[in-house]
Amino acid sequence: MTFAARLISLFLLSLLAACGSAERFAVSPPVIGDTLRIGFSSVEVKDVSLPSYAASDEISIRGADGTLTSSSDVLWADAPDRAIALELSQNLARLTNRRVASEPWPFEEFPDARLEIRFSELVATSSGTFETSGQYFVAVADGRRERSGLFALTVAFDPKGGPNAIAQARGQLILDLARYIARNGLK
Repeated sequence: MTFAARLISLFLLSLLAACGSAERFAVSPPVIGDTLRIGFSSVEVKDVSLPSYAASDEISIRGADGTLTSSSDVLWADAPDRAIALELSQNLARLTNRRVASEPWPFEEFPDARLEIRFSELVATSSGTFETSGQYFVAVADGRRERSGLFALTVAFDPKGGPNAIAQARGQLILDLARYIARNGLK
């Protein structure tokens, strides 16, 4: 790791741990101004699968050399797997105006499709990007329209903004993922 990269990582960690006691950071939903059409009237978002560092309550930052750093003083406001599944289902519902809910399905009638997402990466970087990659699966009862696909998305943020900037970037990234899946997996 270069000296500059170490300096940035130390700066970000000092921002993260500045208060001395644990702080929790919530992800606010970004504004949605568009509507997308999908081929299903109802979709269940299954529990998401996250890498262990992303499933942790601690907010992790990946340095230029690939090292993940976190602090027990800087935490997500909600369990990441639960929060991300809810963010995805709420974003999809707002984007599509369809009945979308996260697992467990709350309605009597079964959903037209089930969406499962397996993240291989979901991390903020010291250079100011929040990155995700992985695979999605759309299961349909009739089996004819089942599909899967890969995704890799990035959102920029100001590293000087600390955990609030990271939380805002994650919110935008999950919205971008919902748009991507609506366009490519739920048609």
